Amino acid sequence: MQHFVTKLASFGDRTAYRYFDRQHNLHSITYRNLSAKFTQAAAGFTEAGLAGKRIAIIGETSVEWVSAYIGTIAAGGIAIPMDRELELSQIKGFLEFAEADAIVYSHTFNEKFADLAATHPTVTIQIPMDPERGTWEQNESILPFAKLLEMGEDAIKAGYVLPEAGDPDRMTEMLFTSGTTGTSKCVALSEKNVLAAVNAACESVDFSPEDSIVSVLPIHHTYELCIMLAGLNYGMNIAINDSLKKVLKNFALFKPTGLVLVPLFVSTMNKKIWEEAKKGGKDKALKALTKVSRVMRGAKIDLRSTFFSQVTRAFGGNLNKIVCGGAALNPELVDIFAEFGIDIYEGYGITECSPLIAVSPYFAPKKASVGPAVPCCEVRIDPDHRNDKGYYEGEIQVKGDNVMIGYYKNPEATAEVFTDDGWFCTGDVGYMDDDGYIYITGRKKYVIIADNGKNVFPEEIEEYLNNVDTIAESVVIGRQDSLSGELTLTAIVYPQMDKFDKNADHETIEATINAQVKKLNKKLVSYKQIRQVEFRYEPFEKTTSKKIKRHTVK
Repeated sequence: MQHFVTKLASFGDRTAYRYFDRQHNLHSITYRNLSAKFTQAAAGFTEAGLAGKRIAIIGETSVEWVSAYIGTIAAGGIAIPMDRELELSQIKGFLEFAEADAIVYSHTFNEKFADLAATHPTVTIQIPMDPERGTWEQNESILPFAKLLEMGEDAIKAGYVLPEAGDPDRMTEMLFTSGTTGTSKCVALSEKNVLAAVNAACESVDFSPEDSIVSVLPIHHTYELCIMLAGLNYGMNIAINDSLKKVLKNFALFKPTGLVLVPLFVSTMNKKIWEEAKKGGKDKALKALTKVSRVMRGAKIDLRSTFFSQVTRAFGGNLNKIVCGGAALNPELVDIFAEFGIDIYEGYGITECSPLIAVSPYFAPKKASVGPAVPCCEVRIDPDHRNDKGYYEGEIQVKGDNVMIGYYKNPEATAEVFTDDGWFCTGDVGYMDDDGYIYITGRKKYVIIADNGKNVFPEEIEEYLNNVDTIAESVVIGRQDSLSGELTLTAIVYPQMDKFDKNADHETIEATINAQVKKLNKKLVSYKQIRQVEFRYEPFEKTTSKKIKRHTVK
């Protein structure tokens, strides 16, 4: 990480980040100053006795968040990015499991973490990015991030330098997969894993130092974090979106040339284009213009920038490429955006692979493919059958520098996902064509990938459902709408009949359970909320060990 920090300083006065403060004032920071801030963070952690320690980081995307992450690793420690949407009890449970020594957090957690260090079994130091006045002066366990940077600056003046690179295979990052403390796994990544994925991203996509992007996705997500680091490695201008409600307004302000998104965002952008066109009575004209443009492009005449300037102006006017990953993308969206002059390149990854595995090459994309494996890894198919295209289809397996060390404190689960010859089993099913392009056709695991790229573990939601006294059994699945293509989290429920009057009809039973599910949803983050309930009045088919046969549930 020392080399990474030094390289950023070489970009000098180029703008690294543009971002808003809490009062919505716009700020920027140069690469020279950003590199200095990373070094100050590393020095500050060292002065605070946290060099080599485990430091959790939670909150919205910010320069402070990235500084804490880089500073932790540069000081020889282990960074633990955490999902800010988790319930407080889950956060505390994960901190204990990971044996976190300290936590850096944004202002939204000031009240929640008021007495964390005093009550938590492992966390001894709290590091608020923006503490409330008068809340920390008399509390030795609270060290404001600004104060930590000051300590680091003093240490640098006294001769502190970043330590030399250590063992590239040591654990430097811990990432929790979605789920409760009982069902979630903690992915352990090395510095080699992280940098392999970052370098592979830089080698595989059509970005340059002249590009500008807007960070939209949650920073704790390994996909967004990898791309963020790759953007810095390029020397790009990175703007930080401060609100999903203002995302289109911020696109117009920051004028990105490229974006890194999940399919939900791309779908939303497409809907917005056509809604605005219809609102202005121009939807038919827009459709006609795309047909004309397609014919002209066939004749080597490309006037998309002129024809569709009003469309692209909604995204700042400079957008020409989108990298999309995290979930399956509707291939039709690739064609639609191409007509507007915006190319979409689909990628594929998984947290356990840091996360990048494949990306569609900008110079030779293939429709519906996530492209070939990126340079840091190899991909093979464990054949199950030959599909109708003549290719062997089966589980996608990966080997390379991006593949995790293993699941922390879980050797059994680690052993389960590696083959005898050392390949990581993704749980995804697909095939490769003769050119090595990967096509994903399904999922071996039952994890549901929400439209926003989040992982939803059915077992977790079922655990909540089965605690409802009127529900005997449940299975949670993702239903895909045949028209919109959107995924709906659906619970199939077998009622606990003895909880109802023997004369109760199905309408009464279903109304009661629907009301209880609605109440349950208030306790769940939005992407885990059950949007549809279906009922059955026969028990689910089970194995001899009394486990529900999920593959029979439709």
